[in-house]
Amino acid sequence: MSRLVNVLRSWLLMVSVIAVGNTVQSFRDHSFLSEKLYTGAPEYVNGLQARTFGIWTLLSSIIRCACAIDIRNRTLYHITLWTFVLALGHFLSEAFIYKTAPLTIGVMAPLIVASVSIVFMLIGFHRIDDPQEDVRTRQKKRN
Repeated sequence: MSRLVNVLRSWLLMVSVIAVGNTVQSFRDHSFLSEKLYTGAPEYVNGLQARTFGIWTLLSSIIRCACAIDIRNRTLYHITLWTFVLALGHFLSEAFIYKTAPLTIGVMAPLIVASVSIVFMLIGFHRIDDPQEDVRTRQKKRN
């Protein structure tokens, strides 16, 4: 497997582990969301919203971890890519349309992670889709 694909797998695993931490935080104390993300309208954040956000984050984490394990599964790869597109869309809309999440470090971090991940996955897509990549990798190892 190419070096790029291995780095992408590590990236997905790291992002997945961080998301589990965010999930735990969302269930533990819903003020986490009003203090770090939705600072433009903290009155909208309640326990139910925080737990829903936590479940959404956990589901994304599971999908990303599964993709890191089975990165050549095209369907899973597409679904993983969409988790980042949805996250980017969510945070952009909250920042610029609904004005509930001003561009603080708490919002910029997921925007950057989602953007980098989308670009990284689009670049890596042709690597996981190239059947000749395995042949080239095996030949390099023999030499």
